[in-house]
Amino acid sequence: MTDLTWLSTRELAAVIAGGEVSSTEAVRAHFERIEAVNPTINAIVTTAPERALAQARAADEHLVAARASGESLPALHGVPMTHKDTHDTAGMRTTHGSPVYADRVPDSDDLVVARLRTAGVITTGKSNVPEFAAGAHTFNPVFGTTVNPYDPAKSVAGSSGGVAAALASGIQASGDGSDMGGSLRTPASFNNVVGMRPSNGRIPHTVPGQGWAWLSQKGFMGRTVGDVALLMSVGAGPHPAGPCSIQEPGSVFDLPEFALGATYEPSLRGIRVGLSPDLGGLLEVEAEVRDVVAASGSVFEQLGAHVDDLIPDLREADAVFSAQRAHDFVAAWGPVVAQESARTDGGRIKEAVVWNTRLGLELTAADLVAKEAARGRLWAATQDYFTTHDVLVLTTAPVLPFDAEQEYPSTINGRAMDNYLEWMRAVTVISATGCPAIAVPAGFSRSGLPIGLQIVAAPGKDVELLQVAHAFESATGHAQRHPVL
Repeated sequence: MTDLTWLSTRELAAVIAGGEVSSTEAVRAHFERIEAVNPTINAIVTTAPERALAQARAADEHLVAARASGESLPALHGVPMTHKDTHDTAGMRTTHGSPVYADRVPDSDDLVVARLRTAGVITTGKSNVPEFAAGAHTFNPVFGTTVNPYDPAKSVAGSSGGVAAALASGIQASGDGSDMGGSLRTPASFNNVVGMRPSNGRIPHTVPGQGWAWLSQKGFMGRTVGDVALLMSVGAGPHPAGPCSIQEPGSVFDLPEFALGATYEPSLRGIRVGLSPDLGGLLEVEAEVRDVVAASGSVFEQLGAHVDDLIPDLREADAVFSAQRAHDFVAAWGPVVAQESARTDGGRIKEAVVWNTRLGLELTAADLVAKEAARGRLWAATQDYFTTHDVLVLTTAPVLPFDAEQEYPSTINGRAMDNYLEWMRAVTVISATGCPAIAVPAGFSRSGLPIGLQIVAAPGKDVELLQVAHAFESATGHAQRHPVL
């Protein structure tokens, strides 16, 4: 059988559809890889092999029938995939990494999971997360810590850290995640993979009462930009229960340059790039990371882009992000935090979640009015910027993967971080703008740890963002380097 470990999702789907590899063989290989590497990295926390193999056998039978009838197959027919443990999966436990939900089994799928399954994906398990996805380091009291495939003593970041480690270690080539404050982008940077935060409405919010949410976004990760585009093609698109839906179908992401066997010469001729590793001094960035991000400028120039160091005015982004995140924590977790806080033992939820929720409860009407006014000014500033630039390029994670025993980096360049959010400002300030952003591999440290580049485009320009990222990826080849486990 073909070695499936490092095939892209596109390649795996193609060999299954072509009959070269059965879905049953692909699922077995997937579980064999989990068995081989998961004891080291702890990325996958729930598995359902019997259920997955039954679905794989059914997929193989469907393939035979489809060939006989001429029926076309969905894009991901028979492809095995785990899902982030904050995304509901019908009949499979979804814990949010919390003792409160350790035994919770939903009876329906989140929209992103449902769309992947409609596209043919076989759900095999769940990937690890921080408790309630709070914090960019993947550990929780239910399943423990997920560690970095490039150095198991280091963090994978978070909150989509389990799926990032699964991709980097060859368990699967792509998967679903979510991103409020960098939860797709920072793990991509730490694990030498790709993570994209889409524009609001690309993958609609359909949970009752949260349809107008905008700060947190569902999205995808992959070892290649092309695989992220593939998952966007099946996962994006409007939904009647999502009032902020972008009306374009997911098929807008089905671009010819990503097709298998396509002839592609990367070019960014005419593209206008603003590049600043530290956003003009707004961010603290370690020297080794700064140097790698700065060196990317020559890659963009060689591809034909015009590169300058102009940046948008993002000084109000911190205030917008902090207030909106606190508000959203109350909306999502307020009742359960209150319930747990009333327990005589003090509750089973980590302090970071309680702290974020408390901040939300302390917001006044004046705070919310001020936040909305600041958000309006921030939106205007970014809109103005993208009249003269196509993309903004900056750091994704300002530090190298840190010690997995730490909760978060306490200092950067000697400057103390006041809380667990501050070290993530390179991504949180972009979340506050509402812009789509993608993290792509940009190089490695002297010690062999991955460093990612963050590329940002105007709201709604998700397709163009993928095209720029694809050109950079094709010109550099960093994604081809895998860890030795």
